[in-house]
Amino acid sequence: MTVRRPTSLIADDEPLLRESLTRLLAQTWPELEVIALVRNGRAAVESFEAQRPDICFLDVHMPGLSGIEAARFIGRRAHVVFVTAYDQYAVQAFDQGALDYLVKPVELARLTDTVARLKERLRAMPEIPDTGALLDQLAARVFKNAAATTLRWLRVSVGQALRLVSADEIDFLRSEDKYTLVAWHDAAGQPAEGLVRTPLKELTHQLDAEQFVQVHRSVVVNLRAVKQVLRGHNETANIHLKYRGEVLPVSRTFLHHFRMM
Repeated sequence: MTVRRPTSLIADDEPLLRESLTRLLAQTWPELEVIALVRNGRAAVESFEAQRPDICFLDVHMPGLSGIEAARFIGRRAHVVFVTAYDQYAVQAFDQGALDYLVKPVELARLTDTVARLKERLRAMPEIPDTGALLDQLAARVFKNAAATTLRWLRVSVGQALRLVSADEIDFLRSEDKYTLVAWHDAAGQPAEGLVRTPLKELTHQLDAEQFVQVHRSVVVNLRAVKQVLRGHNETANIHLKYRGEVLPVSRTFLHHFRMM
């Protein structure tokens, strides 16, 4: 019977560190197959979705999407090891067995211990524990303020595909029964849309309140995407967007957001 080799992904914005960790893993865990080497958090998530490795080694600080944010997207679908240049980023959660970390430059002895723990988890834990609360704790320590918990990226379903959409690219969000429709524009200003399973009410609390405002009981708009607001009758208004043809209604309850515009 053929035994499937465990697989891994390495995400770090420094090529030499990606290569160094790959070599060290070959020494400490020859059976482990490194199937992806990527340079940022967004590429890590996209590569994970495409290849589904068992283990993800994620640099804490990467351009665009941090390792912590990437870990949130990966969730309980893989074991995560954080790689950091700063030991103070480690929190007590690491020593509770749910998360692990390596300090740059990665030392062979520390990696050997980490590999032993990963092997045990793969053998003994058919289900990966929920580390969401521990990631929140880690984010609070790393980023030092509540802004770290602000939602910066959304994983959006577009047909059978998944797209990673920056919050800055979003034009508006609209409640669609049990889902939320996300409408955004790409770098060229072309409109696109997809769905997320998270209800609009829950998403609203995670978005930057200075950038996203509710304009209707079922619609939240990105103020940076607003082209103009035209006042109507009966204390209502209509929003015209920079990149889209849709006109969004502003109900009387939320008109105060635009009184000075």
